[in-house]
Amino acid sequence: MSLLVIVRHGQSQWNLENRFTGQTDQPLTDLGKHEAREAGTLLKNDHFDIGFTSVLQRAIETMDIILHETGQTDLPMERSAALNERMYGDLQGMNKAEAALRFGEEQVYRWRRGYADCPPGGESLADTHARVIPYFNDHILPRLQAAENVLIVAHGNSLRALMMELEHIGPEDIEKKEIATGIPRQYRFDKGEFTLLPK
Repeated sequence: MSLLVIVRHGQSQWNLENRFTGQTDQPLTDLGKHEAREAGTLLKNDHFDIGFTSVLQRAIETMDIILHETGQTDLPMERSAALNERMYGDLQGMNKAEAALRFGEEQVYRWRRGYADCPPGGESLADTHARVIPYFNDHILPRLQAAENVLIVAHGNSLRALMMELEHIGPEDIEKKEIATGIPRQYRFDKGEFTLLPK
């Protein structure tokens, strides 16, 4: 039996400004740092054997703050672009309200929430799923199978892609799922099955 915890990074500067952040490398805001500290407080009683993040600073900074709060600053760490936020292409840096005025609310909603909808020059959630899951199966799942506890800090869409696998969520239902910043989501892994633990 092992523990898997996933955390979406704390609020970034472009989250605050309501911009499509995607794979731009934005820092945490003061609120984002506070959210990371709160996540660390919630995880103080959990021991981890290894951590995984994307290569984007908002995820790395969130992980660092969490580990400082839990007293596990020496945790072995792996970083991979496979866990990066989805690429929003031409939308990156654009204010979401301005995008809705330019392209229409329904189109922007489909780009943001739809599984197969791809923004101009960017990735769909399906594309993100296609890079996250192989990385998870090759690098993270073996750790859980070895009874190690794992902490992942990544992004809204890379974690939504992972949730599809962990919770058996279909493409239509994942559109309704949102992951709040800085709130740990915990799973027990036992006998090859993931069970979402109560908050």
